[in-house]
Amino acid sequence: MIIAQGVWKKFGSLYALRDVSFDIGQGQWVTLLGANGAGKTSLSRILAALSRPSAGRACVAGLWVDEKPEQVREKIGVVSHHTLLYEDLSAVENLKFYAAMYRVRQADERIADLLNRIGLWTRRQDPVRTFSRGMQQRLALTRAMLHEPSVLLLDEPFTGLDVHAGRLLTHFMEQAVQQNVTVFMTTHDVQYARDHSQRTLVLVQGRLCLNEESHQVAAGRVLDLLRETSPITIVPAVSQS
Repeated sequence: MIIAQGVWKKFGSLYALRDVSFDIGQGQWVTLLGANGAGKTSLSRILAALSRPSAGRACVAGLWVDEKPEQVREKIGVVSHHTLLYEDLSAVENLKFYAAMYRVRQADERIADLLNRIGLWTRRQDPVRTFSRGMQQRLALTRAMLHEPSVLLLDEPFTGLDVHAGRLLTHFMEQAVQQNVTVFMTTHDVQYARDHSQRTLVLVQGRLCLNEESHQVAAGRVLDLLRETSPITIVPAVSQS
């Protein structure tokens, strides 16, 4: 599960997040939509225990992020448009490295199962630098699932992918949800959110402006919200004395 309670994030004179609150149940697939600069990555980094909120709290996988950030990182899998893979290592070598870091039991069997499911088994011994963008992103998702996390945080995972790679990633995430993994994904794709996720959130200028079941979301309404892209500047308080 994921809970945000009054989360704010401030960078200098700008708010990236303004009083964001929501509650996501275990095993749900939730999509966060927002224009560039809306605060999606800032929120994802807070949930991943990579950044502290300026105010408010977040709970991920049953743990308050500010109290137990290391334990939170052990229970989540993170994928972004940066794959965090070692390009000179093979697919298997990358996964064995992360398996050792997370102390994954029966790592060889787990790696073989995931590579088969994601369609990379035949390329397991090839250096990652020889992989296409889509293949690298599939391997990154495999890395994120290696230690059987209860929450997947995906920040723009479809950036630069072709249709085939996108379908493979989607199928893999659908399987994860069936295994009661919570999927929290940021994207710009309104139709994808409606078609695949159970719940859709929309950030506009750092504020959560929509939180509805995906099948009830009107695409036109979301597109209207996403057009509101200008950042919010903090206005100094005026003295009343």
